[in-house]
Amino acid sequence: MKRVSTSELIPGMVTAEDVYTYSGQMILPRGQVLTDKAITKLEFYSIINVRIEDSMAQGYDEVKAPDPNESPAERIRRSPEFIEFKSKFEAGLPKFQSMLEGTVKNDEPVNLESLYDFASDLLNMNDGYVNVFDMLHNMREYDDMTFAHSINVALICNVFARWLRLSEEETRLATLCGMLHDIGKVTIPEDIIRKPSKLSDAEFAVVKKHTLEGYNALKKCPISDSIMNSALMHHERCDGSGYPFGITNAKIDPFAKMVAIADVYDAMTSARIYRGPMCPFKVVEIFESEGLQKYDTRYIMTFLENIVNTYLLHRVRLNNGVIGEVVYINRACLSKPTIKSGSDFIDLSVRDDLYIEAII
Repeated sequence: MKRVSTSELIPGMVTAEDVYTYSGQMILPRGQVLTDKAITKLEFYSIINVRIEDSMAQGYDEVKAPDPNESPAERIRRSPEFIEFKSKFEAGLPKFQSMLEGTVKNDEPVNLESLYDFASDLLNMNDGYVNVFDMLHNMREYDDMTFAHSINVALICNVFARWLRLSEEETRLATLCGMLHDIGKVTIPEDIIRKPSKLSDAEFAVVKKHTLEGYNALKKCPISDSIMNSALMHHERCDGSGYPFGITNAKIDPFAKMVAIADVYDAMTSARIYRGPMCPFKVVEIFESEGLQKYDTRYIMTFLENIVNTYLLHRVRLNNGVIGEVVYINRACLSKPTIKSGSDFIDLSVRDDLYIEAII
């Protein structure tokens, strides 16, 4: 590997280390294939130089120049990385479902190595580290509230662990906690899981049992306590408002705290039978207004500060129809960045009438 000045970076180079801002927030992960957008992000944060792998990313020069009439989201969906990610995701989904159902219904052991290899394969493609949030944001047509959702949460937990600078073993554990957190939903009747309208109190009581059912299924396996606890506690909240026990901060497993945040973020930004996906900035706003007491401060602030950074330089549409690009994150109000539209700059933090309606 070699250290290269940011001004000398070219698309196709591959980062040899995680790149952080001077305040400790991750900008790019190790193994990221650099694009013009990624290099611009490094310049935006005044990163002077970056360690780069000695070998160049293969095949980058074969990618066609972007169509100026094509949106960034459309470019992502036609990119080799997204096509491969989607193909692997869809190919692995039935096997993953079968594994979870076998554990719950037939007391089959959990193959942790196989589960982690599946997640790792989705994260590391073409010897690079995919932008998970770009991938998931463009696969939001899924309304699977158990199996696809669990894979999503596992991938988010993997990235979340890196933002927290956890060890490789802890990152692996966080990924598996996300993968298995909803295993208890295998026991919930399909007509309740997929009901297109509000659940009755009795139906919601049935759904809430999935935490205990998941714990009971996993405790039969030789498995980490944190994986079992994540299945049991991912709906607990630090202020005691969660379930199944209503326990508070100190009693909640640290990995369950991570899964709780990733679980809510993915559920709210994904399509559901009864609604479309919510804009990530709207979800951040909800976390800011309602969640800071419910989640561990260290975890929620690390997650929110980094999640908004993943959308820096993305094109967005405001509620008044204006199209622009996210160019500055307001640390005092993470859901209200500054948008550049043409030659104008719109500071959403001082505009109560405006908000980001969609990432496009």
